[in-house]
Amino acid sequence: MSAVPAAVGGVERAVATPDRARWVSRGLVMLTSLLGAAMLGWPLVGAALPRADGQSAPWLVVVLLPLVLAAALAAVTRDRPDPRSLALLGVLAALTAALRLMGTGIGGVEPMFMLLVLAGAALGPSLGFTLGALAMLVSALLTAGVGPWLPFQAFAAAWVGAGAGLVGRVVLPGGRGRPGRRAIVALAAYAVVAAYLYGLATNLWFWPFALGGATQLSYVPGGGLAENVPRFLAYSLATSTLSVDTVRAVVTAAGVLALGRPVLATLGRVR
Repeated sequence: MSAVPAAVGGVERAVATPDRARWVSRGLVMLTSLLGAAMLGWPLVGAALPRADGQSAPWLVVVLLPLVLAAALAAVTRDRPDPRSLALLGVLAALTAALRLMGTGIGGVEPMFMLLVLAGAALGPSLGFTLGALAMLVSALLTAGVGPWLPFQAFAAAWVGAGAGLVGRVVLPGGRGRPGRRAIVALAAYAVVAAYLYGLATNLWFWPFALGGATQLSYVPGGGLAENVPRFLAYSLATSTLSVDTVRAVVTAAGVLALGRPVLATLGRVR
């Protein structure tokens, strides 16, 4: 039920239950995620914009993405998670940010994604989304890494955490106890896919500016999907998919396979 009757002065009124608030929160997160995805993908839909708007699109994205991300984080808090979950979220965000610092300067060796996948699976999609975004924001503040790339990284990491939460709902029913081998293998497989998709998403922020206009991999202003998508995929394949993204996928999957059971069991007990 989405509402329960409450008598006030002899008159019944509808009071929203936590379930309704939770669904509203999830809907807002989904809506802001879709808006964020559309904004991140501006280079691929540039043909739909007037030429003048297309030239200002990247700067508009830099301004609006933090606002969209803030709206998503606010939506998550609408369902008022219990204090223990919020405290756990804060600790995990700090740990994930610290793990990111450990991989700074080593291409693709990013242990933070191992914890993000496991924690997202244990916490669920909404808190997993929040964890990914917070971890990126905290680590950026610690390393003075705030720049136009940060909203892209924060959204991409948030989606990694949310996706892990969705996978966790399927392979970790109940969310407590020691997970089985199939659950760990499923999360490791998800980690591989998420590592490559994270690389693609974060490549979008600098691809239009990385190359001149005279190469086969360059962004074509005003070009359609049929023209720019193959160029973007070829650019990503040449610059990150076969190198940094593959290292990230291997490191994350190996971490999940090696540490998945004890980490998930610990998170299950803490929750």
